[in-house]
Formats: sequence, C-alpha cells, structure tokens
Amino acid sequence: MSKIIYRVQRQQNILWLRAAVRGSNNTPLLVKLLIDTGASYTVLPRKILQRIGCNLNQPLGNKKIVTANGVIVVPIVAVPSFNCLGVKQENYPVVALDLPANSFTEGLLGMDFLCEVKAVIDVARGEIRRESQ
Repeated sequence: MSKIIYRVQRQQNILWLRAAVRGSNNTPLLVKLLIDTGASYTVLPRKILQRIGCNLNQPLGNKKIVTANGVIVVPIVAVPSFNCLGVKQENYPVVALDLPANSFTEGLLGMDFLCEVKAVIDVARGEIRRESQ
C-alpha cells in the first residue's frame, strides 16, 4: 500500500476541504467541509440534503448529539454518493443539521469518515494522508 496526500485549505487555524455529494436527482454538488476532529459524525445542512433530493421525512434513524447548546436529536440521512479524499461512499450516513448562519463552512467532516479512511492529519503542512486501497 502507498500513501496518498491531499492538500487541505487553511483559513487561520481552520482546516477545510471540498467534498462532492450526489443525490437521488443525480445532481452533483460541491460542499465546503470543516475538518472537525471534535465532531463524531459528518454533518450536512438540511438545505443541501434537500437540494440533492434526500428525503428528510424518512431518515435512517435519529441520533442524540451533544452540542454547545445542549443535547439535541437529529436525523441521520443516507447520501446516495459522498466523495471525499478520493474515497467514494454510497448511501453514506450523515447528520442532517443546520450550522449557524455565520459558519465558515457548509458542513463538518467528522471522525466517522476520518477514522474509516484512516486519515492522518498534518496540521503544520495542511495535509491529510491516507493509505491507498
């Protein structure tokens, strides 16, 4: 196995990247995601999930998550195609949650995805490395 290196974007102390999502309407959409090692789950806002044709009225389930404002219950929705760091996932479960209006990014790339792809984040270099498969 070899290592693949992906450059990420930096805005002061914030690292972010773009991911491609595609829904049931087959329309691809690029989204800006904060690399968030403090987030257990990958998060996309409801408006983006609706735009790609995900049905928020029929989630895979619900999850209790802890936020700065307390514990909330959020729906888990399957994104038909989620492509990030060169890894394409089908029917990838994400949390449907709207971030504050003044958020720098549209969503969060959480530890669920980062662990699954065995990502190694090099903050100083602004890179994410993962093993090729």
